[in-house]
Amino acid sequence: MSVTRQNIAGTSPYEPIIGFSRAVRIGNSIHVSGTGPVGADNEDAAGQTRKTLEIIQAALEKAGATMTDVVRTRMYLTNVEDWEAVGRAHGEFFGTIRPASTMVVVAKLLNPTWRIEIEADAVLPNAQ
Repeated sequence: MSVTRQNIAGTSPYEPIIGFSRAVRIGNSIHVSGTGPVGADNEDAAGQTRKTLEIIQAALEKAGATMTDVVRTRMYLTNVEDWEAVGRAHGEFFGTIRPASTMVVVAKLLNPTWRIEIEADAVLPNAQ
């Protein structure tokens, strides 16, 4: 039995240049690429986190999933001082879902105004 691959496009003009998709669904697994707070460059860390998670939520919906299907997130912060604000904003989306999560501090992200980038993985209970 072959499993169908579905590439989910985002709005980044770099997708065809770099060769990536906002998300990829294979069977009942969905993997969301590292996502930054596009359009929220001047927000604080919590606002950037919320915007990033909204973009991830939209990609998941295009793939036939919801935030409740998320089993793992990876958060990349540029300032260690932002960990609590980022964590609380993450909790607004995942407080009852509670996926496995990782939070690490990195030197820089591609856009120097971004304070957060997030990856997510989701698993659907039944592949359609």
